[in-house]
Amino acid sequence: MIELLIFIKHRFAFIWNLAEGINNIVFSALYIRRLNDVIIQVFSDVSHNPFSYRILKLADSEILSNMISAQPEEDLQYFHPHGLDPGSVRKQFGKDAFLMMGVFDGNKIVGYFFLRFFFTRKCFVGRLIDKPYRGKGIGNNMNHIMYEIAWRMKFRCLSTISKNNKAVMKAHAKNSEIIILKELQNDYLLVEFIRQELCFSDNKGISN
Repeated sequence: MIELLIFIKHRFAFIWNLAEGINNIVFSALYIRRLNDVIIQVFSDVSHNPFSYRILKLADSEILSNMISAQPEEDLQYFHPHGLDPGSVRKQFGKDAFLMMGVFDGNKIVGYFFLRFFFTRKCFVGRLIDKPYRGKGIGNNMNHIMYEIAWRMKFRCLSTISKNNKAVMKAHAKNSEIIILKELQNDYLLVEFIRQELCFSDNKGISN
């Protein structure tokens, strides 16, 4: 089912947009109140010094688009959660099932991370950190927020990772909460993030 959704997303935009619209309506009806409560809980767990973490608003769309476009081209090669042009970024803010979050250094956005929810109790996560701010612990806090929101919502927390994306593969080699579910086409991996106490020794993680 997941492979089919990925195929449709990248090959049949009209069908994907229709499915996404239906999913958004159902997700909002079933889960939006719970999501709002969980967001408050999770964000209160995270240190907001020296960087602050918050839900993004429509007014943030321009600075978000500018931050994304400022990243090196090779860093965006495997980052396709949605269109990256300003218009496409603005469209995401009308979707309850697509939770957009940002990391700020003062008023400057230095990181973007998200959860794409499906009413079937699965979600996909992703993140992008402004290059000068990498290696400062921002990614760990992003992971904590994304994973905890998914887990407290009782959703499976998933992602797809290209084996050719060396930086991401290296970063996740140290992630004790990741397991590989299956290999997909075009050298992609379907992975799941599971609470550490549930990651058994025979589960296969990512190697350097």
